[in-house]
Amino acid sequence: MADWIAIARIEECPPGASIERVAGNRMVALANVEGTLHALDGLCPHQGGPLGTGRLCGTILTCPWHGWQFDVTTGRHQISPTIRQPIHEVRVRDGLVEVRILPDGGPATDAAAATAGGRENP
Repeated sequence: MADWIAIARIEECPPGASIERVAGNRMVALANVEGTLHALDGLCPHQGGPLGTGRLCGTILTCPWHGWQFDVTTGRHQISPTIRQPIHEVRVRDGLVEVRILPDGGPATDAAAATAGGRENP
């Protein structure tokens, strides 16, 4: 089982924003969609662009290098259904955003998407 890794304070990624962080040896794009946090691999599969520094519009994150777009809730590319970014579990504890990355990077599946999305835990 993978460990939870603190990557940011909750105020660093306000609603409508995305940021880039390192978790272990992985780059992570953290996006805040109306108060729900989502994390996906931060390197665009096209040419390694920094997804976390891209523009977030609703649930769509656009890579700043060449415009590839991904739904942060599922990891799905907006044009090609065969291209998916791995997504990671997110939680918030004591004001810290934590992600859990599985050893193989985790599958980009709809089941994983259902567990993604961090909100403050009591």
